[in-house]
Amino acid sequence: MTVTAVALRQLHRIHQQLAELRDRLDRGPRKIRACEANVAKISAELDAAREATKQSKMAGDRKQLDLKTSEQKIVDYRTKLNTVSSNKEYQTLLEQIAAAEMANSVLSDEILEGFDKIDEFDTVDKNVENRLQVTTEELEKTRNAVQEEAVVIQSDISRLEVELVGSEAVLPADFKVDYDRVVRNKGADALATVEDGVCNGCGQQITLNMQSELQLSKLIFCKSCGCLLYLPEV
Repeated sequence: MTVTAVALRQLHRIHQQLAELRDRLDRGPRKIRACEANVAKISAELDAAREATKQSKMAGDRKQLDLKTSEQKIVDYRTKLNTVSSNKEYQTLLEQIAAAEMANSVLSDEILEGFDKIDEFDTVDKNVENRLQVTTEELEKTRNAVQEEAVVIQSDISRLEVELVGSEAVLPADFKVDYDRVVRNKGADALATVEDGVCNGCGQQITLNMQSELQLSKLIFCKSCGCLLYLPEV
């Protein structure tokens, strides 16, 4: 069984090019998934930011309602001041008014602080919204680019697969089973050159007898790594 080193080099080249193209084809969907994950992450971040803004506004609304309720109580207390019949009751109302006014002062400060927080949350919301828009646009661009590239890559793969069939036709029929097994197990690394008696697939020295067989264009496999061996171009 003899096959020229030129034919084996050609065969190895095709396998390597096919492997590189298929790897590029596989990388496309991975790029898309990475962009989709980024969009999902920022989208979740935006949902959390909006929820924080919503809760802050709800808390502010409750405090404003409490403030109005307390202010109405003060009005009621002051009205009662004109109707009380004892000094003790009068003093009690004054103390209640003072306590309510103190509480209202604290509540008013909290409401103002709440407004500041809401403004901060709104700013965060807008920033995250902008990031989400940019990331979504990047996802769409990536999808289009991957789709366009995939058409070109698939065309090259189809061309090389046809070329591979033609190159494999030089292999003896009774050798094809062993060849298919090695290609199935090692892919693009199924073939390896031999330089200075060393297999470049595993770095192991091959026997002098094997080197002689290579010189005679005989088909041999490396005993260490199983690669189909051939001599490099001189």
